[in-house]
Amino acid sequence: MIRLASILYSIIGTSLAGVGVIFVLTTVDDSVSAIIAAAVIGAVLALPVSYLIARKIIQG
Repeated sequence: MIRLASILYSIIGTSLAGVGVIFVLTTVDDSVSAIIAAAVIGAVLALPVSYLIARKIIQG
């Protein structure tokens, strides 16, 4: 399951990090620290999300 989760993470991590960066750029400000923080938060948030999705796929 870890193998599937890591494959899913490559897609989910970039998607959530991108959504976070776009959110920061359109609403808050465009400072470098805010952009990096949004990307890191999205990447960290993708870890449990990809694990849960992998578990749902395996369980059927």
